[in-house]
Amino acid sequence: MAQLQLPNFALDATQPFAQHFAARGLTSYHEAAAHVWRLPYGRTSQPSNLLRVLEEGRGTCSSKHALLAALAREHGQPVELWLGIYTMDEANTPGIGLVLAEYGLACLPEAHCYLVYAGHNVDLSTPRGTLLPGLPFLRRERITPEQSSTYKTEWHKAFIEEWARARDLDPKRVWEAREACIEALTAQAA
Repeated sequence: MAQLQLPNFALDATQPFAQHFAARGLTSYHEAAAHVWRLPYGRTSQPSNLLRVLEEGRGTCSSKHALLAALAREHGQPVELWLGIYTMDEANTPGIGLVLAEYGLACLPEAHCYLVYAGHNVDLSTPRGTLLPGLPFLRRERITPEQSSTYKTEWHKAFIEEWARARDLDPKRVWEAREACIEALTAQAA
């Protein structure tokens, strides 16, 4: 299991994030990671409130990984949160091909958050628990859990604008296509 590529440590239930995992009977980081991994894909009602992942029982790559990075940080563990942009298409993201075709696109840039620990990329928003082998990031950077919502969206929109203009496309339409792809993925996970 991919979470084994993450450190395992006992959760200190006096810590703010750990309290919410302990309330669900989860006492170790591996248990917390496995719990978050099993939650279905879907946006929460307040992306900036990481605890909504647990409260609403769903999350995206951003919210799930930011929550686990925050949990590790409050325990002094070196689990990093990374943000990357890759070219999303039907081959690497099954279920979006029809949406892309509807917008006349073969692909579009997608922002993706994941964890890094001891040189291992860990993606607990996919069934396999690891990044697609060889997923080439066009741009990537380490971020904080607090940057997983607003900053990520702004960074992503700026990249899409640059990418779309370089291809003589309307950036707003590309973003609209991206949102439709996310809706398709959410429906697929339901």
